[in-house]
Amino acid sequence: MKLQVSLFILLAVVSTSCVDIPDFSDTPKIYYNGISQEVRTDTVLGVPQETEVVTLTIDFEDGDGDLGASNAEVQDTLNFTQQYKNVPGWNLAANYELVTMTQNKDSTWSESILPGDRFKFFPLLKTDGKSGPIKGKLDLNARFRRLGSAVPTKMKFKVRIIDRAFHISNQTPESDVVSVPIWK
Repeated sequence: MKLQVSLFILLAVVSTSCVDIPDFSDTPKIYYNGISQEVRTDTVLGVPQETEVVTLTIDFEDGDGDLGASNAEVQDTLNFTQQYKNVPGWNLAANYELVTMTQNKDSTWSESILPGDRFKFFPLLKTDGKSGPIKGKLDLNARFRRLGSAVPTKMKFKVRIIDRAFHISNQTPESDVVSVPIWK
């Protein structure tokens, strides 16, 4: 019996020593993964409206796992969200920056952060409260209402994220082009 227990402990130690813990930077790093879109029906003031939902998928890695915000924190606009807005080089009450690139009539592109994208938070990605490396995929959404006078317009996007310690990630390259309805 002692031999079985000793053998079990030896195998357990050997197997745990084979696990490599990733060595990611505490500053998040992101990569463009893809873009998709779908039409959904939203109810606005009790009236159903079609909405074009563009989903930008990014891959992320972060050394200490301090990404995201809880619903309660997002509701605390006086203390929590204002801290993000005061970060030099960020200036958004958000934990991700969605830069929208719109194609002009002369085929050039204009960049802006749309008013509805100035207050966007993705949820906590590591909920156990322990510091440690994480990596995964994150879906970020942009919504465009399909109203009668909206014109299909070509768009692409770039993204940056910021962690809870206010480390700002790299910016993704431009996404693939999608066509969404825009009021002009």
